[in-house]
Amino acid sequence: MASLSEIPENSAATSPCDIDTAFCRAPDKENPAAPPGLPGLPGLPGLPIAARLPINRCNLPAAILGGLSFQRAPTALVLDGVADLHRPLFNLLDDIEQAPERAQRFTGYMTSHFSLEQPEEAGLTAAQPKQRARANYLRVVRGWAFDPDGREAAVLKGWVESRFGLMPRHHGDSLREAGSLAWQRYVEMRVAGLYGTNALEAQLDLLYAYSQYELARQFPQRSHIRLYRGVNRLADHEVIAADMRGDSDVRIVLLNNVSSFSRSRERAGEFGDSILSVDVPIPKLAFFSQLLPGMLKAEDEYVVIGGLYRVRLVTL
Repeated sequence: MASLSEIPENSAATSPCDIDTAFCRAPDKENPAAPPGLPGLPGLPGLPIAARLPINRCNLPAAILGGLSFQRAPTALVLDGVADLHRPLFNLLDDIEQAPERAQRFTGYMTSHFSLEQPEEAGLTAAQPKQRARANYLRVVRGWAFDPDGREAAVLKGWVESRFGLMPRHHGDSLREAGSLAWQRYVEMRVAGLYGTNALEAQLDLLYAYSQYELARQFPQRSHIRLYRGVNRLADHEVIAADMRGDSDVRIVLLNNVSSFSRSRERAGEFGDSILSVDVPIPKLAFFSQLLPGMLKAEDEYVVIGGLYRVRLVTL
């Protein structure tokens, strides 16, 4: 790296950027050529301000991980403190060659660490509803699969909102207007789903970390997986822009902060008249059907963290 004495005295005056290019190749200000609220490269829409939080619990801000640049060139997403807290688990998994045995060890660790079979050890008292003790990570995942607008789905969307800073865009109805009746219902369902549970969002943290661990072991050379989603009307999704390259079948779409996709194009075609084909960065896969036995009944289902995506529309 150049020393301060090697930087030209007039570098700030001759550069349109107030950061010297010897240290940074991009400005620290939003691109004035981009639409309002959409920071990014010229002609490249950024994640709208209304779709993101200013802070999260991840190593990258929502404006970055939710943008098109991340889809094009992803990097690992790390939730704060999860790897350090659960390092003994991952050290143990490193020595296990077979994925089914790793899954067994993981579920055993979850049961033990979060006292899932002894809720009284986690502080459950006789006065609390016993059914809340059964509200664990598996119930959230299965509830999401059963009803993407239900209480467990609200918990999952709230977890993505908290950890990655991506706001939900739909839950039974549009959530684009903060404070609307639909937004209030979502918040109520999220709170009801978390109330009286045992560190439920921390359980989802570890499930995500384990999912990323398994994906790295199973697909060590891959950065993306092509997935498909059946749709009846593209208008039901938030289309931000047409493709900048002029491809009429490609759109820039803002997905809900959690969405289900399939690895099977034929399976996705059963759920709509058209198919969205998306190259999803592996770090944005929350979990998938083959991660744990019996976790999801649908074959080849992948639960995708949202944001902006370049998608191709395929008509059946």
